[in-house]
Amino acid sequence: MSPRADAVRNRTKILDAARDQITRNGPDAGMDQIAAAAGVAVGTLYRHFPNKTDLVSAVISEYLGHVADDIEAAAGRVRAGAHAMDEITELLGRVLEASATDHAVKAAARALGADPSDQAAEDRAGAALGGLIQIAQADGDLHPDVTVDDFYLLISSAPTDQPADVRARWLTLVLPGLRTRGRI
Repeated sequence: MSPRADAVRNRTKILDAARDQITRNGPDAGMDQIAAAAGVAVGTLYRHFPNKTDLVSAVISEYLGHVADDIEAAAGRVRAGAHAMDEITELLGRVLEASATDHAVKAAARALGADPSDQAAEDRAGAALGGLIQIAQADGDLHPDVTVDDFYLLISSAPTDQPADVRARWLTLVLPGLRTRGRI
């Protein structure tokens, strides 16, 4: 295996271990602990990520990339004939659950002062979500004043620190506010 392949493999192992350790332990997860969980030397971890803020930022950027991929896939399914409102509903549920799972990682990022924004991923997600919203509005299912920012607000205010049944209930209560037939 070439050194480049080893470096890529080590970076992947470090990111996986960091996501797991920070999710379990929040910002208290130590770099030594993360290196051990990744099966790499601490020096290897520091070569890839000079400090914990950089490491947490990379984990958050990876997460945002996955969210953007998911939204783009939902938009692709709609272009292939799926119902836009169904895709939006399922997407909101998936993002809610992923946010609950990664809640500790985001708390760690805030505690460390990391900038978790990945502008390219945010732009991709926003464009794909905007397209889904327009189609659902054209179908008459999504209220015409709903915006991409509304979805971001919903996720940022969701009860991600609550049990799954509470999160499911929250989604059941929120969805009618998005639908044209759900408002009074």
